[in-house]
Amino acid sequence: MGNVWDAEMVVSPFMAKQLIEGQFPELAPGEVNEIGKGFDNTVYSVNGKYIFRFPRRAIAVPLLKTENKLLPPLAEKMPLPIATPCYFGSPVPDLYPWPFTGYYLIPGKPPGCLSHAERITSAVPLGRFLRALHAFPAEQAKSLQVPYDELDRLGVQNRRPKLLGFLNEIRDLQLYERVDDLEQIVQDTEPHETAGHEVLVHGDLHIRNITVDANGKVSGIIDWGDVHIGHPAVDLSIVYSFLPPEGREMFFHVYGEIDLQTQEIARFKALYTTVLLMLYGHGHQDAELIKAAGQSLDLLRL
Repeated sequence: MGNVWDAEMVVSPFMAKQLIEGQFPELAPGEVNEIGKGFDNTVYSVNGKYIFRFPRRAIAVPLLKTENKLLPPLAEKMPLPIATPCYFGSPVPDLYPWPFTGYYLIPGKPPGCLSHAERITSAVPLGRFLRALHAFPAEQAKSLQVPYDELDRLGVQNRRPKLLGFLNEIRDLQLYERVDDLEQIVQDTEPHETAGHEVLVHGDLHIRNITVDANGKVSGIIDWGDVHIGHPAVDLSIVYSFLPPEGREMFFHVYGEIDLQTQEIARFKALYTTVLLMLYGHGHQDAELIKAAGQSLDLLRL
């Protein structure tokens, strides 16, 4: 039985170079270096100026196509840099079956482990960013074929048993000590109605999809594969997994206040996503990701 995180197809560095140079000869000779792999995409830096993402499974292809349409007009309105497509690759028979995309390089690096003081510096820029993103006209997003939430990302009732199962796995693997506290958060969260909200959301805003500068301050937002029209709590989850309580106050002073129900489901979503990141890190023997996810879980308990 294969690992749940296994890809349907992985583009090797040699294949990435072959695909890129074959379709974009102006980038040759290409310096191609793998910088990461997620559930949906394998990611390479190219010539130190661009990022290319190659789908690892068929389900990621329509997500990539949505990004290609939405991100260029969206980037013009965002107060932080976002991954903006500039190269649009096509499938190659007998080599690679799916389209792929190249983006301008976003400055910074994944946050990893940061101090509370470093995290607080991101509170205001994150507040401004999400306020602008959630104000983007939903009708314009629909015209660009941005989908609604098709995965019930905030469905507490359906996701609670799955999350409890993941927490048991984390306990058995001894990846985190205070699992009981996390289970209490899960049990205390009541299901809330989330239908009827039509806000453009990033959809997967967590520590792997933001970059920070040398001082630990957020410098860009990447990986828009889960972008959709839905409830803002999906994105507000980053407040609970990335910011300490003092930073949360600063964030909401800029973003605007939210009701208690939105707070609860945003925290639940943050916990669900962070637990999956920890298990993903374990599956890929990524000790740094496991440690960073553990720090996010610590913040969630505050």
